[in-house]
Amino acid sequence: MSGDASRSVTLFHCSDLHFGHPAVPEQYEAIERLIQERRYDVVAISGDVSQRARAGEFQRARAFIKDAEQVSKVIVVPGNHDVAWWKAPLGFGDEQAIYEKYRAYISQDIEPMLRVPGAILVGLNTSQGVIRETLTWNVRDISIIGHLKPSQLEKLQGEMASASASDARVVVMHHNPVKGELSQRHGLKHTQRILGKFAEFGVDLVLCGHDHQEAVHYIEHTKRGTVISTAGTMSNRSRGGRPSSVNSIRITPDQVEVSTLVWSDTESNFTAGPVKCFRR
Repeated sequence: MSGDASRSVTLFHCSDLHFGHPAVPEQYEAIERLIQERRYDVVAISGDVSQRARAGEFQRARAFIKDAEQVSKVIVVPGNHDVAWWKAPLGFGDEQAIYEKYRAYISQDIEPMLRVPGAILVGLNTSQGVIRETLTWNVRDISIIGHLKPSQLEKLQGEMASASASDARVVVMHHNPVKGELSQRHGLKHTQRILGKFAEFGVDLVLCGHDHQEAVHYIEHTKRGTVISTAGTMSNRSRGGRPSSVNSIRITPDQVEVSTLVWSDTESNFTAGPVKCFRR
């Protein structure tokens, strides 16, 4: 997939791999082959690499990441399944302990930044365990809802301001800021305010997951728009019985093109699905 770096940037976006019981080996092995064949500029993994934040699950995710790093730059952020929230519920306990295994096996940096020719990618950690800001009246939401602190948005503003005028500005985070079609739920709290901030900071593209249903949205603002790429899951936990999916993205100076690749049981591979193009 890599071409003239000054002309385009290619991204492979996957999410919710859930290594562990829900993972489907045939699917992640197909993705590993695809990454090696297409040699994307960047592989972005927007969280939930594990199912229960267990060492063995993280070890398999680490192997997946190391394999991708042979041909591409990789950026990964934690998802809510990667966080041992029970070690510090509502701030009682060591709040850093909830990321202990993620940091040991995946990365010490839970909010990485990556620069490649033509783009800056900034990771935001929306998976903060059970804190006051993520509580709702629905008990099932415990440890599920995402949150961004004002300090994180301030940091993002500075990092985006450091990009050159021609760079694509990309945010990688786990929780979906747009309602899922089937779930009819946002994964992230205060989405209107956060999307407004993203527009203010000039964010071109958001890579997220969490909803377990693929989607591509365009949020139109006064001066520019933001593309939201929500990758489906690569596990047997897809919403509504839909097939697993990932997104293949090409960014040029003029547009963002998002191609959804959908799992086919017949072909035992990810096959071409819908393609959407948006002007930058």
